[in-house]
This record gives sequence, C-alpha cells and structure tokens, in this order.
Amino acid sequence: MKRRAIYQCPAALLVLGLLLSGGAHGEGLEERLRAQLRSTTAQLQTLQSEQAQASAARQAAETQAKEAQAQIKQLTAQLSKAQALNEQLAGHQQNLQSQAQAQVAASNEQMGKFKKAYDELLVLARGKEAERARLEAQLTERDTQVQQCSVKNQQMYEVAKTLLHAYETIDVTDIVKIRQPFAAKARVRFEELAQGFGDDLYKNRFDAPQASITH
Repeated sequence: MKRRAIYQCPAALLVLGLLLSGGAHGEGLEERLRAQLRSTTAQLQTLQSEQAQASAARQAAETQAKEAQAQIKQLTAQLSKAQALNEQLAGHQQNLQSQAQAQVAASNEQMGKFKKAYDELLVLARGKEAERARLEAQLTERDTQVQQCSVKNQQMYEVAKTLLHAYETIDVTDIVKIRQPFAAKARVRFEELAQGFGDDLYKNRFDAPQASITH
C-alpha cells in the first residue's frame, strides 16, 4: 500500500502541472496521462503481485522451516532413542557373549574331565581284558591238564587192575618157588613182572605244573 501511494503522488503532481500550464496540448496530453496512468497501474499491479508472491513464499518458507524444525526435533528424539537402544543392545550382546564364552569354557572343562575318565576306563578295560585272556589261557591249560590227568588215572587204573589180577592168580606154589634158592627162573619172572608194573606206574604218573591261577 505504501508503494502504491508513492507511485500515485508523482502522477497526481504531473497531472496538476499539466493542467496549470494550460490546455494547449489538449487531447494529446490527456492521452499521454492516461497511458502513463495505465503504465503506472500495471507496474503497481505487478509489484503487488510480486509482493503477494513474496509474502506467500515467505509464509511457505516459514511453514517449511517450522516443519523442518519439528522434523529435526523428531529425528533428534528418534536418534537419541536409537542411540540408547543401540547401547542397550550392545550391553546385552556383551552379556550374551560373556555368558557364551563362560559356557564354552565350562563345556571344554567338562569335556576334558570326560576324556580323562574315558581314558582311565579304557586303560582299566584293557587291563581287565588282558587279565581275562590270561585267566582264560590258564583255565584252558588246567582243562588240558585235567584231561591228561583223567587219561593217566585211567591208565593207572588199568595197571592196578592188572597188578591186582596178578596177585589174585598167584598161588602158594609160585611163592614157594620164588623163595627156593635154586628157583632162579621163577624169581626172574616175578622180578620182571614187578619191574614192568613199576615202569607202567612211573610212566602214568601225572606231574602238575608249578604255575597256579591267581585271583
């Protein structure tokens, strides 16, 4: 409005000066004044339009600035929350990592104990297996000895039966012949029989080994 008043004052003075100078120019002067007035009015309208556009632009800029400030505040608050959450998550992650490391260490320690116990049991099992194999070999040897002893006993039983039969079949005449000084043949025969029985008994004797089963 101030600019409009400024532009209108020179126009009015110009019109007044022209009127005072007389009507010599007539219609030509009036036409120039009208043209000048139209030009001034057009310039004024242009200025008013530019002023309105500038005012609207300023208001839009102020609105955008306010919105930007509000967004900045909102983003700042969100950033603060995000930083706090990030710190919280970092602390939680650190705790989880520490717990995981502790669990891994405990698992490794427990695994070491299990491995040590397994190795000890393996050594013990191998020792027991060796002891079992040794005892089994001794039992096999004893079984063989028992079988041999049974065979020897049967053979000695047969020798004893033969010896008993010989004593049962000998008569008084044979005994008298043995005691006669000149009955050399009968004495030799009986000595040979006795020697044969003795040899059979010696051959069928069973000698047990010195080794014994340990418990």
